[in-house]
Amino acid sequence: MSEKLIKVKEVALKNNCPECYSTEGLRLIFKQKIIVTKFYKSITADILYELGCEKCNSVIYPVEWTDDIDRVVDYQKKAFTPKKTSTYLKKLSWIVIVSVTLVIAAIVFTILYNQL
Repeated sequence: MSEKLIKVKEVALKNNCPECYSTEGLRLIFKQKIIVTKFYKSITADILYELGCEKCNSVIYPVEWTDDIDRVVDYQKKAFTPKKTSTYLKKLSWIVIVSVTLVIAAIVFTILYNQL
């Protein structure tokens, strides 16, 4: 089983970076967790928010956010619509489901045939 985070949305913010004070480099990235196994692929409701600056190549943690950045991030979180949670069965799952169904049907058919 592996868990991955995929980037769903990226928003450029016009606020000053707390590290380099540039107004052009801040990016808010929304990532959503996906679980992948041999049998299924599932998009979860877990969302990760990451704020970074492209100018100084630093990650801006919530402790360093100014009040202005905090307000903008809260607004962007409310405006964000994540991908719908879902589970997709892979080919191996369908093979197992069909095989088990056929075995059960064969057993039931054999029992009914022997009673006649």
